[in-house]
Amino acid sequence: MENTNNVTEFILLGLTKNPELRRMLSAVFLIMYVSTVLGNLLIVVTVIASQSLRSPMYFFLTSLSLMDVTYSSVITPKLIVYSLSESTTISYGGCMTQLFSEHFFGGVGIILLIAMAYDRYVAICKPLHYTTIMSPRVCCLLLGGAWLGASTHATIQLLFVYQIPFCGPNVIDHFMCDLFPLLKLACVDTHVLGLLVILNSGVMCATIFLILIASYVVILCSLKSYSSGGRRKALSTCGSHLTVVVLFFVPCIFLYMRPVATYPIDKAMAVSFTVVAPMLNPLIYTLRNPEVKNAMRKLWLRQRTRGGR
Repeated sequence: MENTNNVTEFILLGLTKNPELRRMLSAVFLIMYVSTVLGNLLIVVTVIASQSLRSPMYFFLTSLSLMDVTYSSVITPKLIVYSLSESTTISYGGCMTQLFSEHFFGGVGIILLIAMAYDRYVAICKPLHYTTIMSPRVCCLLLGGAWLGASTHATIQLLFVYQIPFCGPNVIDHFMCDLFPLLKLACVDTHVLGLLVILNSGVMCATIFLILIASYVVILCSLKSYSSGGRRKALSTCGSHLTVVVLFFVPCIFLYMRPVATYPIDKAMAVSFTVVAPMLNPLIYTLRNPEVKNAMRKLWLRQRTRGGR
């Protein structure tokens, strides 16, 4: 397909045309972004500073928190600025960079959720072999696999979109560059292109979601032999993981498992997994995890003791 591209920039219409609502949303998104950065960095600092949080689960949790900060930083700062304007422009190169970054960091987060589910499966279903199976080398390989898999996925998306010719309309009724809004501007029939997007994004999201749900069902079924205290602890950990999975994957499946089309609710769904989910992850993992809460409390008391000297 020859890339006859006459478009050098795109116009993003943002979330709404109401100026009062735009200003209010900008303030709300700023608060949410600051909460996302501080909350996730607090988890990273807590895990690094606490000797009690040295298990593979917290290694993956630290990586996920860093990905949440980076993923949110790709979208939210621009969203805050865009919310102050009725419309804004983004260059063609900037749009492609945002698209790649969005799918790369989002992809790393998705694969990390698989690694965390596998870690919980081994810890609960094969506790005697846990330290052998989840060795530091295996954890690093899983993290490297997440980066490699996300890089492959994002590169495919970028090459795919780069081949689409844009020869006229350049107005995107969205707050960010994404696949379906861009496909609506293409100068060619997008039926086949839409199927490719569904295969590369929609089917991937749905498949991983089903794998994760199945893995947690297996984990929950294996809890029958545990004591009530062990079951409570495992349910608390798995419950927090499942909450994160649902928050991210349900909007993702809704957006990418369908023919090429855009709907008004798409913006809210995109806000859900680009802004809301990264902000809620620290709350979910800390409020439902006594070990993290105790480590944060000790870290706080240690800092207060040092500050009082």
